[in-house]
Amino acid sequence: MTISTTPRSATIEFSALPWRTSSYSGGGGGACVQVAALPATAGRTAPHAVRDSKNPSDGLLAFAPGTWSLFIDAVRDDLIPTT
Repeated sequence: MTISTTPRSATIEFSALPWRTSSYSGGGGGACVQVAALPATAGRTAPHAVRDSKNPSDGLLAFAPGTWSLFIDAVRDDLIPTT
């Protein structure tokens, strides 16, 4: 999957990113989530993307730096169902 968000932005080839499997996914083949840091721009904190490790070509969720922190806090505080 390749996306260019604005005419000035670089094109991102998502399949080439260094995806990491969440430590919460476990090894039993259940709900597996992968995360990758997207390229940072102009000294800003890098945004992140999340995808299903079993179906990586089915799409992803991209988070701006501020919303990424809110998302992680919400998952950590059990405010978002994880199963």
